[in-house]
Amino acid sequence: MSRTKTAETIENVEFPSFDASKATDQIRAFAEKGVEQSKEAYAKLKTGAEETQKALESTYESAKTISSDLSLKTIAALRANAEAGFSHLEALIGAKSLSEVVELQTAFLRKRVEMTVEQAKEFQTVASKAAEDVSKPIKTVFEKAMKDIKAA
Repeated sequence: MSRTKTAETIENVEFPSFDASKATDQIRAFAEKGVEQSKEAYAKLKTGAEETQKALESTYESAKTISSDLSLKTIAALRANAEAGFSHLEALIGAKSLSEVVELQTAFLRKRVEMTVEQAKEFQTVASKAAEDVSKPIKTVFEKAMKDIKAA
């Protein structure tokens, strides 16, 4: 009796038929979706690369300009130091007594310290501005990229 029931059950079971056209449509839809996502990813990558290139070019130009400014400041400082040194030497040569030499030397050293402090402040200001100007384009691109990543 159990064989008869098994045979009847097997005869009554229907297996789903495989429709190749539906499978093809699903595969095509999957492939098209993959292609679309790849195009979107490429577009984002291309945009990011272009923005990065512009930022690097801007950074390079800023660095070049700032380097030129620093060079000019350095040359001006060296010139001022040399002129001060020669002026002091002329004053020492014209001194008539040892006390005048000591007085000239003391005044010269005081001026040199003041000038050095002022030059250091100028260089610090230029260097701070340089760091800010050079890093600004890269920082902007990085922040935009991080914002885009968070949005995605």
